[in-house]
Amino acid sequence: MKAIGIRELQKNPSLITKWLENKEYTIITKRNKPIGITISFDDKIITEGLKTSFLIEAYENSFISLSELAKSLNMSKKETMKFLSSIGIDVIDYDFDDDLKTAEKFLK
Repeated sequence: MKAIGIRELQKNPSLITKWLENKEYTIITKRNKPIGITISFDDKIITEGLKTSFLIEAYENSFISLSELAKSLNMSKKETMKFLSSIGIDVIDYDFDDDLKTAEKFLK
């Protein structure tokens, strides 16, 4: 997530365009107090709604946990996992190589 002051934004508005193209959230501040946020637009906002899209993006970027996502969507964890799977989002972030290295250390 990026942050930019309103004065800097006035001097260099192309920064927002660059960050939006990179799908980065940006907080806009005035005198170091947040006054707004920018998010890139995609089809998920239309199909799933702004709140849901924002929460899913936060989950995908590890800003919130599965439990926090479920609570925010007023769903059980099981319902949330099914929902995420139905829209093609991995529910489990699993690194097989890490587990293999751990197993190899254990067997030595």
